[in-house]
Amino acid sequence: MNCSAPACTQLSPNSHRGAAPKTCRSIGRPCRTILRHNFILLHFPRDSIFVYLCLRPSCFSMEAPANSTNNHTGGADDPWEITDKIRLRRFLCYGSEGDIFTAKDDSHVSVDNAEALLSLLQEEEGGAEVVEEIRRFVQEGLAVRLGPTFFALALCSQHSKLNTRKAAFKALKDICSDPAHLFAVIQYKKELRERMECGIWGRALRKAVSDWYNKQDAMALAATVTRCRQREGWSHKDLLRLSHTKPSTEAVALISKYVTKGWTEVQAYYADKENSDEVVKVLSYLEAVEKVKHSCDETVVINLIEEHKLEMEQLLTENLKSKQVWRSLLKDMPLHSVLKILGRMTANKVLEPGSSATQSLCERIRDEAALKKAKIHPFSILLATENYKRGHGYMGKPKWEPNKSILKALESAFYCSFMNVEPVGKRFLVAVDVSTSLSTVVPGTAITTADAAAAITMIFTNTEADTHVLVFSERAVVPCPLSPQMTLAEVTAELVKNPSGNTDGSLPITWATENGKGVDVFIILTNNPLWTCTTSPVESLKKYRQKTGASSKLVFCGL
Repeated sequence: MNCSAPACTQLSPNSHRGAAPKTCRSIGRPCRTILRHNFILLHFPRDSIFVYLCLRPSCFSMEAPANSTNNHTGGADDPWEITDKIRLRRFLCYGSEGDIFTAKDDSHVSVDNAEALLSLLQEEEGGAEVVEEIRRFVQEGLAVRLGPTFFALALCSQHSKLNTRKAAFKALKDICSDPAHLFAVIQYKKELRERMECGIWGRALRKAVSDWYNKQDAMALAATVTRCRQREGWSHKDLLRLSHTKPSTEAVALISKYVTKGWTEVQAYYADKENSDEVVKVLSYLEAVEKVKHSCDETVVINLIEEHKLEMEQLLTENLKSKQVWRSLLKDMPLHSVLKILGRMTANKVLEPGSSATQSLCERIRDEAALKKAKIHPFSILLATENYKRGHGYMGKPKWEPNKSILKALESAFYCSFMNVEPVGKRFLVAVDVSTSLSTVVPGTAITTADAAAAITMIFTNTEADTHVLVFSERAVVPCPLSPQMTLAEVTAELVKNPSGNTDGSLPITWATENGKGVDVFIILTNNPLWTCTTSPVESLKKYRQKTGASSKLVFCGL
C-alpha cells in the first residue's frame, strides 16, 4: 500500500470524494496514511505510533481518559513530540496542523493555520525542503485535499527568500499537472497579495506560467485547454495574456492564438499557410472541438468523439441527452469515471440488459490489464458496487433496476483489484469488533459497517503474507480463520458469528504476547467507544515492545 500522511492523526473516510462526514482524534508519532474512497490505506514508517481513526462522530469521546497518553507531552527528549515537519505534513494532507480532521470541513486555508509552514520557511534550507514535500504529496497522491498543497506552493512562491521562490516556480509544472491546479495556485497568490503587500505577476511567475504551456505536448495541451477552460475566476486567456507567453513552437503558437483570438481568426491565419504535421494535427483537433460545440447532429457528434477521442466536458449539454453519444463516450472514458455514473447510465437506458454496450463495458470492468492501468483500489469498487446495487441516487433520484451483468462484473473486479494494493511486507494483526450494530450502514454510503470491516480485513489477508485476524468476543479475543480464497460474504459471516463484547484495545496486544506472535502493526476495527479499555493500550504496547524488541504500532479504526 502506497500512501502517506501527517503525524498520527485521526482521519475519517470521506475525504475529497467520499461522503461519510466524520471527526477523529489521534495520539502518536508520524504515520504514513491516506484516505481513498472511504477506505484507510496505511504505510507505517519506523517511528512509534498510536493512532485513532474514526468513521462515526459518536464513536468516542473527544476528551481523553486518565489512562491515555497525550499527543504531545513536551520536553526535548519526548519521543511523542510533534515537530514542525509533522505539522506541515498534516497541513498538506488535510489543511490543518492540529490532530483533528473533519471530513466535510471545507474551510478555506489561510496563513493563520499554517504556522509550521511559515516556521520551516524561515530555516536556512527550509524553503527547498517544503517545496519538495509539496511535490511529493501531489505526485504520490498523499493529500486528502489538494487545496492546502496549492496554497503552500503559492505561499512559497511569494516568500522573501529568493531560493524559496525559485524552488516554488521551478516545481510549478510538476505540481500543477492539470489546468485547475494552475488556476488554484494563481488564485491563492492573488489572495495572498493583499496580506503580504506584494504583486504576483513578476518576471518569475510569468516565466513559470509560460513554461507550463510551452513544455507540454501540443496535442495534450490542445485537449487540456478545451476540456478545462476556466476555474477559480481565471481562464487560459487570462494567464496567457498576463504571463506574456512567447510560444516555443508553431503548435503552441496556434493553441495560444486559438485561446486568445478564437477559432475564426485561427482559420483565417492558417488557411493559406504551409503547415507542419504537428500544426495540421492540432488544427484538425481544434476543428473537431469547434464542430462538436455547434452541432446537434447525433451522428456527426458520435463520429467526432470516436475519431478524436473527445470527452464529455467538450460537448454541449444537449448532446449529453443522447444515449448513443454516451455509449461512444463510455468506450474510452477512464474507469474511475465510469464507476461513478453506472447508476445514471442504467437509469437513462444507456446500459440495457444484454446490449452490446453493456457487454463491452462489463468486459472493461473485469479486464485485469484495465484495472491495473487505472490503479483502482478494491474499496473503490466495493463502494461503486453497493451504490449501484441500492438502485437509486444519494437523494433518491435517479432510480434504476440494477443490471445483473454489471453487478457480476463489479464483483469480479473487486477480487481482481487486490493486485493494485502494494504490500508493505509487515506483520499485521487485525482485531474486529463483531457487535450486532456492525450491520448499520457507513454514513453517506450504501456499505454496511460489517462489509466495511470485512473488506478492510480482506485487504490485509489478501496482500500481506503475515496477517493474523482476531474477533472480540465476551471480554476476550479469539482467532478468526480466514483465507485469501474466501468471498466478501464469507468473511463478513465469519466476523459476525461470535457474540460481541466491549472493545478493549489492550486485548489484541495481550493475545500476541501470550501466544508469542511477532506483530509490527496492530489494527483494531470497532464501532464501540474507544475509551472502554481496562488497561491503557499505550502501556500494553510499550510492554510488548520491551519484551519483543519490535517497534510495533497500534491503530484504532472506528467504524
